[in-house]
Amino acid sequence: MGGPVATFSVWDYVVFAGTIVGAAGVGLFQAFRGRKENSSAEFFLGGRQMSAVPVAMSLTASFMSGVTVIGTPAEAYLYGTSFWLFGIGYVIMSLVTAEIFVPLFYRLGITSAYEILYTGLVIYAPALALNQITGMDLWGVLVATGAVCIVYCTLGGLKAVIWTDVLQMVIMLAGFVAVIARGAVLQGGLDKIWEDAGQGGRLETFNFDPDPLKRHTFWSMTIGGSVTWMSVYAINQSQVQRYISCKTLRHAKMALYVNMVGLCVTLSLAMLSGLAMFSIYKNCDPFTNGDVGSTDQLLPYLVMDILAVYPGIPGLFVAAAYSGTLSTVSSSINALVAVTVEDFIRPVWKNLSVKQTTWLSMGLSVFFGALCIGMAGVASQMGSVLQAALSIFGMLSGPLLGLYLLGMLFRTANSIGGLTGMFLSLVLTLWVGIGGQLYPPTADKTNPLPLSTTGCNNTLQSNMTTEAPRTTSVTHPCVRPPLADFYSLSYLYISFLGALTTIVIGLLVSMITGGCKQGKLNSQLFVRKSDLVCFSCSRKSQVEFCSLNQIIEKKISASVTHPLDAR
Repeated sequence: MGGPVATFSVWDYVVFAGTIVGAAGVGLFQAFRGRKENSSAEFFLGGRQMSAVPVAMSLTASFMSGVTVIGTPAEAYLYGTSFWLFGIGYVIMSLVTAEIFVPLFYRLGITSAYEILYTGLVIYAPALALNQITGMDLWGVLVATGAVCIVYCTLGGLKAVIWTDVLQMVIMLAGFVAVIARGAVLQGGLDKIWEDAGQGGRLETFNFDPDPLKRHTFWSMTIGGSVTWMSVYAINQSQVQRYISCKTLRHAKMALYVNMVGLCVTLSLAMLSGLAMFSIYKNCDPFTNGDVGSTDQLLPYLVMDILAVYPGIPGLFVAAAYSGTLSTVSSSINALVAVTVEDFIRPVWKNLSVKQTTWLSMGLSVFFGALCIGMAGVASQMGSVLQAALSIFGMLSGPLLGLYLLGMLFRTANSIGGLTGMFLSLVLTLWVGIGGQLYPPTADKTNPLPLSTTGCNNTLQSNMTTEAPRTTSVTHPCVRPPLADFYSLSYLYISFLGALTTIVIGLLVSMITGGCKQGKLNSQLFVRKSDLVCFSCSRKSQVEFCSLNQIIEKKISASVTHPLDAR
């Protein structure tokens, strides 16, 4: 194989457009059907009447976005199945978040500073797919994506976002299944795909090398991956809003465990899609052969190569990537609006009416949607969309996760220690993360797997084998600065580094400045033994959770703030 492939047919455009319009329509219908009043609780929290399953699917879809649809198969194609170990990280993250953070999250004020940049990256990912498959202008796709999200997020609020996510999750999974099924037919079965992957070195999953500079090892995927995803699911505003929207604490915890299963299923399908792609292109790598301009366009290229004979199926795949993006972008916009209104506007203008708040929220949805479209331009300069997304989480959410853990677990911590630790940790993670972008790790740290173009019809060099692209970053190693090796720290450890630095420095500074000076601490602001029981919530706990309505609406008496805020 190799060379140009087919482009979108009329039926592909019909399926794509119909899927996107249908998904947005379902979300808006569900939002307006169940809306009892035009209030901020309805707009931000869906009336707090959501059940576990739709919230779980929404949790999965929110961060299994176009980044996952585009980036994870390319990861399996280039580096093999080590990324599959993220499944262990998902399990650890779900346990810790459900049993430690969820019982406390509605007592904390959450602000997510990195939401806008990550959302820009998410918009950029499917734009690459549409650009590769349809030839549509990249910026035209970016603006269209943001516009669609702005419409149904502005009109429908969180309930529209959640119900749209449900349909979009199904579409994403269907897109992966179509690629795997067609690949298995062409290659002679899943056994053949697995055999080719083994011969190509793609099945060497377990690498127990303790070197933290190695890109992917068992330890970086389990330890670093767990902390990275914990910073996403435990303290991220758009995820916490979903927990709050559940009927009860039990439904909130159950949503996380169902979400854990959804994450693992999505990851497995994405990895199998990447292995199928390698089996098909094992002798003719489209990137090395010049058929695609970026490794993130490999899967869209494959779709048009093997599925164009079935009109409408390529349209379904693009809808899958696009649906993931709509899910994440709409979630992020809703979260950004909620944070702005509840934490910045209401404390200053306390007498805003319900109608004024609703119109203000809609206006902010338009503003943040436009801002996220602009951030997509920044994201386009960050390399592989998958690694870039996880690096953003690490750099900016790791220190924030450390701050919350410091306040939840250590009674001696005070606000001076917490803020000092978080600030210095943020400086450190940004230094390492940006340094890694400027001086990416060399091939001995990233372990690229060989790619071949020996079977390409238009290849001039008939016996050409290359390493995976974009792994050796510096042509002349002598120009690398002395700290370049430190910049090679696995991107999965950046979040762990940030959280640990915040906690250690926070505790030291707190002890130096006299520790917590409060005479009496509210025990409900810390992790309790009763929080660590999965579904055996007492009646008292259920009543406490239901009081969330008043807590969020009043936005905050001194007894329900973060422990560090009270010191």
